[in-house]
Amino acid sequence: MTVLFIILGVLLVGFGFSCMFTPLTTFMDVGYFIVILVMVYGIFGLISAIRYKRFGVGFVFSILSILLGIAMLVFPASLLVAENMYMLLAAIWFVIMGIITIVNAVLVTRKLGSKIWILELIFGIFAVIIGCYSFFRPLALAISIGMLIGIFFIETGFTLMFSGIAADD
Repeated sequence: MTVLFIILGVLLVGFGFSCMFTPLTTFMDVGYFIVILVMVYGIFGLISAIRYKRFGVGFVFSILSILLGIAMLVFPASLLVAENMYMLLAAIWFVIMGIITIVNAVLVTRKLGSKIWILELIFGIFAVIIGCYSFFRPLALAISIGMLIGIFFIETGFTLMFSGIAADD
């Protein structure tokens, strides 16, 4: 499982840099990137919850993420509707993911005795700040959404890699 986390983390970091270097293309295809992000988060959150037997809010959010991703793939009209709500959806997503990352850093990763929890905490705080800023400046989010999704892919990739490395220790 740790090797899978590390491999997926490396792939997400690569996708993140790709998004950052082509933000216009990313913005045009952002619906599919959100579906991918939602599904990846949901699947790995579900695997992690089952593995560590933690069936709280993170577990429920993982299941909801998978269902949302499936709905957006099965019903393309829902993807078109979502395109009109990207700014709000992205802002909410950044805030929720940031909070979950912060909670994970403080409650789980810190207890493992690894120093990596500090980086995860910083990434979580950064995601919450991006989400809150996006609520008040939706036009700025629309212009830079490719960059923000790239940053978030990179953050998620590093979090997965760090989790895989920490679980190996």
